[in-house]
Amino acid sequence: MTDFNASRRAILGAAGASFFMAGVARAATTDIFPIVETAEGRLRGLVSGGIKVFKGVPYGADTSGANRFRPPQPVKPWAGVRDALDYGNVCPQMPGDRRSDYANLIQLDIQPGGMGEDCLNLNVWTPDLARTAKKPVIVRFHGGGFYGGSSNSPGMDGEMQARHGDCVVVSVNHRLSAFGFLHLADSGAPPAFAQSGMAGLLDLSAALAWVRRNIEGFGGDPGRVLIIGQSGGGAKVSALMAMPSAQGLFHRAVQMSGAMLRVAPRERAKATADTFLKAVNLGGGDVRKLQAIPAYDLLSAQADLEAGQRLRGEAPNAFTPVLDGVAMPRHPFDPDAPAISADVPMIVSTTLDERTYRQRNFDETWEGVAKSFSPRLGARTAEVLQMYRDEDPQAAPYLIQSRIISDMGRGASFAMAERKAALGRAPAYVYLWKAPSPAWGGRYGATHGVDVGPSSREIRGALQGPNANSARLSDELSSAIVALAATGDPNTAKLPAWAPYDAARRATMVFDNPASHVESDYRGAFRKLWASAGAA
Repeated sequence: MTDFNASRRAILGAAGASFFMAGVARAATTDIFPIVETAEGRLRGLVSGGIKVFKGVPYGADTSGANRFRPPQPVKPWAGVRDALDYGNVCPQMPGDRRSDYANLIQLDIQPGGMGEDCLNLNVWTPDLARTAKKPVIVRFHGGGFYGGSSNSPGMDGEMQARHGDCVVVSVNHRLSAFGFLHLADSGAPPAFAQSGMAGLLDLSAALAWVRRNIEGFGGDPGRVLIIGQSGGGAKVSALMAMPSAQGLFHRAVQMSGAMLRVAPRERAKATADTFLKAVNLGGGDVRKLQAIPAYDLLSAQADLEAGQRLRGEAPNAFTPVLDGVAMPRHPFDPDAPAISADVPMIVSTTLDERTYRQRNFDETWEGVAKSFSPRLGARTAEVLQMYRDEDPQAAPYLIQSRIISDMGRGASFAMAERKAALGRAPAYVYLWKAPSPAWGGRYGATHGVDVGPSSREIRGALQGPNANSARLSDELSSAIVALAATGDPNTAKLPAWAPYDAARRATMVFDNPASHVESDYRGAFRKLWASAGAA
């Protein structure tokens, strides 16, 4: 291999080479590897296309051993400069199952950084490190329910949004499933573990506290912080809206396809914990022994408990947030919207064909669709099916079946928006993503997650791909989210005027081809149908 520096010395001489090397050193520290001072210590990042990137930044201590099942503990400050050049650990979890075409589209199996309990870390993308820059801040929570995923996955990259939105983007890793939501308080555990069933969400509060302390050093405005999440990430946003520990740490919110009105009751959470404890041959009073069990043994017991749901193609939900009366003193949006976030403007969204991501019966027939709904609809089955076929005559039976299931589950999002609007304080805005994914010839329609990439101005993922429609839709949605972060209002010149949602008009932004548009009570006949049928 050629010694590049030796060649330079031969050409320039000693003095010239010294000058050249000094220039390289200066470029490395000031232009390529920026250093930021945080409250916990200094961090070294890396510049990517003009965006300063810091990965694997700790916001909490290692959660293993004595910290397992406890609220997040502070990071011990460090001396010198800590590299933040690559992703940190993700919470131990079962790998994403690739035995479906949809799973391969979203690449949930790709989680760089390795697994480990030292997983309280975050990633930052910023266009400007000046403390006076005061850019709006977007904090992203990953999907995967409460059981999987990470902010290290390809779909969570924040570089494009930071660049085109001129904002600071943060993505967060935290504890999941049994590591984050094992409710031990009612199974004999000591008082120190009273919040173990909410540890994973307390992690997110700790991450937001880190943002409050440190984001100014990354060019961000700690007074303009937006939280956003899709699917499980949307459920996390739902919960944080009602959590006292997060109050005041964020100022706008976007909940995408994950409206969570209620959390698990203590009785259900206790039953799950007791079953789990029995699987590892321990009682609730044996917390210290539970903390000493290797993480892979805990993960194995968790996987056994979730196995039935996985085999049925369902999202595991054994370990979810619990109404513990401390970290979560009330249900997030039931019976009403939480007063503690009344002044936080919010976007609530769904996609038209959410359910296609779980359905694999691509060759379904109209007879099969009718048979699947007749126990629910009875004599109205043919009438309802015709409503859907009239709305979209070209749609295949598989897509119509999935769309019906999607509409049956859309009531939680309507309720969230209605209850938020009813507070009469900060507004709620609603959108429906109608534009189908081009993947697999469009068979999935506007499936679950189709708007994740566009929300961060990212179209390289398989659900979108490089095409003119995806580029336009991505520009529209990501610009609206940046506008909400910056001003509290999602309106931009790239979209029609977007009015707040209320129970009278129900203004809905429809992200569609060939153009996005606003409708009052869009698809209202279907909303009323399922509300009257008790699906809401």
